[in-house]
Amino acid sequence: MASQQHQPVGSSCQSASLQQQQQLQLSQQQDFDPVHRFKMLIPQLKESLQNLMKIASLNLAHNTTIDNGVKSSDATVPRFDKSLEEFYALCDQLELCLRLAYECLSQSIDSAKHSPNLVPTATKPDTVQTESMSYGQYLGMIKSQISCAKDIHNALLECSKKIAGKGQPPGIM
Repeated sequence: MASQQHQPVGSSCQSASLQQQQQLQLSQQQDFDPVHRFKMLIPQLKESLQNLMKIASLNLAHNTTIDNGVKSSDATVPRFDKSLEEFYALCDQLELCLRLAYECLSQSIDSAKHSPNLVPTATKPDTVQTESMSYGQYLGMIKSQISCAKDIHNALLECSKKIAGKGQPPGIM
């Protein structure tokens, strides 16, 4: 009986550790997703802004009592610059998330633009893909990509020749 009791415990420990690993992998994937990270930072930004306003209010009240000549308590007031720094740091993180999300979207659009659909294979003619392009369209797309690559190659060659030409003394050319 003792061996039967240990089996379920072992399997439940294994399933629990498997679930923890899956949750860890999911959280790691979500950390790399800029939109998910942005959504996670918004509540932190809200809290930071509330804290910033509260500290600004306390500092303003403290300075007002000092300016009016009323002796205030010697209690220390939280530093405004530290809370402002925290708020700006969160704003910077949000800006980076938005820029990364924009770059990902831009790359996705460019990818869809330059090779939107697959060419159907001749091995499976019965499985017609509605989103596939014809072979002629595919050839046209490949020719345009080759032309673009040649243009870039030629531009780089011209630039390297210009750079190499500027490095020589003026009389040698």
